[in-house]
Amino acid sequence: MSASEQKVLQYLDEARAMERSLVRVLQSQIAMTPRGTYRDVLERHLGETRDHADQVGIRLAELGHRGDPLTAAIGVVESVIGQALAIGKAPFDTLRGSSGEEKVLKNAKDAYATEALEIGTYTALERLARSVGDDKTAQLARSIRVDEERMQARVLREIPTLAEAVVDADVRDEPSYDPATTGAADAVRNAGTQAKRTARQARKVPGVARAEGQLKGAVASEQDLAIGRYDELTAEEIIGRLGDLSQVDLAKVASYERKHQKRSTVQARIDSLQGDEPWPGYDELTADDVRAVLADSDDDRVAQVRSYERSHKNRAGVLNATEGQSATAY
Repeated sequence: MSASEQKVLQYLDEARAMERSLVRVLQSQIAMTPRGTYRDVLERHLGETRDHADQVGIRLAELGHRGDPLTAAIGVVESVIGQALAIGKAPFDTLRGSSGEEKVLKNAKDAYATEALEIGTYTALERLARSVGDDKTAQLARSIRVDEERMQARVLREIPTLAEAVVDADVRDEPSYDPATTGAADAVRNAGTQAKRTARQARKVPGVARAEGQLKGAVASEQDLAIGRYDELTAEEIIGRLGDLSQVDLAKVASYERKHQKRSTVQARIDSLQGDEPWPGYDELTADDVRAVLADSDDDRVAQVRSYERSHKNRAGVLNATEGQSATAY
């Protein structure tokens, strides 16, 4: 493969990683956004983002790209970090505001900044592809860039209205934010369908969780860890809490522990818990989500879930579902 082809593949891979990470960001924003015009914008953008990821993936396949899990994992994490840096988050900004209205406004500002990152990414990809004679990739990059510019303009049009809602809530004491109308509330009302959809939309690349956790852990503070007051706990106390952590959080704690206290007993327990989830994205699902997926699973998948749950979260509802699912197979 020529140097020019390798460079195009690199940029395409980075673009796909960015789109995949943005899917997760949009899902979380929709979860706290009430129904209305801005929620419609986010949901439309979520659909476009998935489509863009698919288009870039198809182009990668056409160019003979098979995908390196480690490279893809690093690409996802780099994309997340790149978005955070581009948005320019300060520590106080993580509080996301005092009211629901202000949280939605801050998310909209983030969304606008993220669109700028995407526009820059596809502008660079288009120029690179044209420079090396790959017109098809250049046309794809241009098409997606136009979509992103259109979406950025839509988000910008919503920001004044969202800012006015903040004034009403925080200054005039006339709040309008209703949690019952958010995407999270709607998801609960449609839990069965949403669970299967969530599983399908989860991480597709093995190794992403561990790579993400390792990179985050390398720069994490004690407050960033999933175990509260970590530095005050004994090794035995930490070991007792590790089984409840996701693969991302386990890798984050491992990196933090290696950087600070370097306790071999903690490291050994983390090593015993780290491994592949029953399917990518499993750790992010609730017990209800897992039970919904198990309803359509074969015996091998059920056995994987049972084994993983016993070693990690040990949720009674999930374990009972695996036993019941096994019983129906006979």
